[in-house]
Amino acid sequence: MDQPATFSMQTGARSRSGAAVRRAVPWLALAAIVIGIDQLTKSIVRARLDLYEVWPAGWEVIRFQHLQNDGAAFGILPGAGTFLVVTAFIAIAALTVFLLTLPDHGRLYHLALSGILGGAIGNLIDRIRLGVVTDFIDPTHYPAFNVADSCIVCGVALLAYLAFRDGDESSAKAQS
Repeated sequence: MDQPATFSMQTGARSRSGAAVRRAVPWLALAAIVIGIDQLTKSIVRARLDLYEVWPAGWEVIRFQHLQNDGAAFGILPGAGTFLVVTAFIAIAALTVFLLTLPDHGRLYHLALSGILGGAIGNLIDRIRLGVVTDFIDPTHYPAFNVADSCIVCGVALLAYLAFRDGDESSAKAQS
């Protein structure tokens, strides 16, 4: 008699985890699209521009420049490749768990996490393959970045906005 109850508990756990994976598939697909676009654009830059080459020449607002970054965002932590690889793996695992377990708070949370996940994986691929991250969008008066960086920054900004928005709503509810 214990065996059918154990079997049904295992089946229930499997069906819940299967449902979580099915619910996360579109968001994981979005992260995969971010990875694909990021890797494609970096590949084009590496194939078409020599290191430090600028296109179009003479533009002073925003341009493409083939750069390599062995540090973190904005060039901080130069030479910290191993630390950044380990940190990226931990962040990717955490983001994946969040995407699989996050209750349905709305699509914006999932959108933000997918962008951050795709960006983190895109930059991690560069770090593992090349030892550096390829940056190419150069606003000239701001550190150069790439598609992965953009998705990470936009995702974090969206999460911050959602956190403040949700915090305001919960404090307003508590006061009423």
